[in-house]
Amino acid sequence: MKENIKEILNQVQTGMITVEEGQQWIEQLYGSNLGFARLDIQREHRKGFPEAIFCPGKTTDQILQIAKKLYERSGQNVVATRANKEIFDCVHQEIPTAEFNAISRTILIRKGEQRAVGNILVVTAGTSDLPVAEEAAVTAQAMGNRVERLYDTGVAGLHRLLAESDKLQQANVLIVVAGMDGVLPSVVGGLVSRPVIAVPTSVGYGANFGGIAPLLTMLNSCAEGIGVVNIDNGFGAGYLASLINQIAT
Repeated sequence: MKENIKEILNQVQTGMITVEEGQQWIEQLYGSNLGFARLDIQREHRKGFPEAIFCPGKTTDQILQIAKKLYERSGQNVVATRANKEIFDCVHQEIPTAEFNAISRTILIRKGEQRAVGNILVVTAGTSDLPVAEEAAVTAQAMGNRVERLYDTGVAGLHRLLAESDKLQQANVLIVVAGMDGVLPSVVGGLVSRPVIAVPTSVGYGANFGGIAPLLTMLNSCAEGIGVVNIDNGFGAGYLASLINQIAT
């Protein structure tokens, strides 16, 4: 970013472009106004990863325009969350490199090959938690992290988790996704000396209250080193895990 601004200012100083043209170029480095959306282009330089596209509430055409602009301006992978096949088909027609993960409902547009670093382990209590877990995994992978998966290891059959203790100990950070009673992050947190990101899901019967019950369980955990994100927020968990993993690597 600094190099780009310096180059623009040098062109203004030497008379290659006018002051007004220089101003326009600098403004484009920071954002792109599509009318219905003001894209934060500078977020990639400020935060280390470009703005993600949250699809619900947007039209297919709006999502396509945002995706094309981010793909054009970004130097890293572009991620869209909570997408469907119809949205993907539209994006894929314009950007053939786009990939769709039907379980996580994510679209990933790669910008070249990235070296995967570190080790993030995504753990789920049950198979019904996979959509949220996969959203976390896809997000973390898009940000250049090595991701492993350990699914369906809930407390109803705790031997399934204990049999994979080596994987638990090898991870730099763990994302633990659970609905129903939401106990699994506490169990994992009591077994490892690494940060645990707990993700409550809305999976469960009536007293689950759409994920509020596991959210409160996770917030009240007596195991140390556990942080909790919002209900069904796989993207937020994957992003946070990436920040921790990149520092630890």
